[in-house]
Formats: sequence, C-alpha cells, structure tokens
Amino acid sequence: MKHNRLVAFNKAAQRFILALLISCPLSVSADNAWSYHQESDRLTNRTYSFALSPLPPRGRYDNIRLEVVCKDNALQVVIDADSLIASQGSDFDFEYQIDKNPPVKLQMKTFKDTKRRGYTEEQAKRIADDLLTGQSVFIRVNTMIRTVLSAAMPLENAAEPIKHVVSDCGLSLSGNAVGEPAYSLSEFEQEFGKLPPEQQQQMLGKIKQILREMQISGPK
Repeated sequence: MKHNRLVAFNKAAQRFILALLISCPLSVSADNAWSYHQESDRLTNRTYSFALSPLPPRGRYDNIRLEVVCKDNALQVVIDADSLIASQGSDFDFEYQIDKNPPVKLQMKTFKDTKRRGYTEEQAKRIADDLLTGQSVFIRVNTMIRTVLSAAMPLENAAEPIKHVVSDCGLSLSGNAVGEPAYSLSEFEQEFGKLPPEQQQQMLGKIKQILREMQISGPK
C-alpha cells in the first residue's frame, strides 16, 4: 500500500516538474521583451504612455529598467533603478552604447520625489531614435556615491512599443530609426576594401569633393 502511494506521489511530482519546465521558456521570453503601457497619473488623472524595457540578466548587471515615456505631450527617457542614483532633483551622468557604436554621454536628473529614478527630456528624442538602430543597448549610471550602475538589454523587439509612445506625443522618428541600422564607418571600410583600385580612387575623389563643398557651405 505504501509502495503504491509512493509511486503515485513520484508520478505526480514528475508531471509537476515537467509542466514547470515547459512553462519556463514562455515566461523568460515574455520577460525579455519590451512592452507598451498606458496608465493614469494619480495626481492629475491624466493618461500617459510608456515603453518599458526588460530587466537585465540577474547576477550579471544591476537591476535597472529603461523607459520611453510620453507624459503631458512631452517625450522623456527614464532610468528606473533599485539602487541610489542621486539626491532628489539632482543631475547625474548617464551613458549609453548601441551595439559597438561609440558611447553617448549626457546628463539626466532625478525626479523631485525619488533618488532612484532619473530622466531627460532634452535628449529623449535622440535616445529614442538611437534605440531603434541596433540590436542591444548597454547603459551606465554614475551615482552620487561614486559607484557605477550598469545594465544591458536587447532591442530587437523595441521598435513597436517605442514608436507607439513617440506617436502618442505627436512626434515621428528619424529616417534611419525605423528599423534600418545607421551606416557605420566599419561597414564603409569593408565595402570600400572590396572595390578595385580604380573605383577606390574614384570614390575618394567624390568624397574629397563632398567634404570641400561641406566646408564651403558650413558655418563661418
């Protein structure tokens, strides 16, 4: 009798573990995706929208999320961290890097009611444009206690949520930020190296002419 109960218990445990293993990939996939949300501000009762990034892998990075927000017809990019960033209403240094492109450094400011959330409006459009030109983004936050918070997150499914938020603010993305990556210097060098010497000289001549025209027509 005890043996039968033990066999039945083992079978039930196996079925539970199997069901858990089957469900895990689905939840991981959902957690790894950008998402679009609409919520109501408790103070003003106004609806605002935001695109929310997935959390970075546990154990490898700090617990940081990136948000692209449309609130009161203003576009913001927000950093939300579990750790201290700076005093309320204080500036701090923020850096982001799309794929292997050069890092972009700028300043953000914490909100007046928290030390763990910061934002920028001035650079929000630029960041939103850049987020749609690559496959991943790496971010760094310099805190008031001289520590650095860092995180990496994918961008392959960020396009629709971010475009939705930007549209909510009545804005449009730049031409190279709607799915087609920006043409990089490394790509040019690779393609240039494939050309025969005669075509390389022709190309260099055209580039030289373009640079001269830009210098002439540029600001004095």
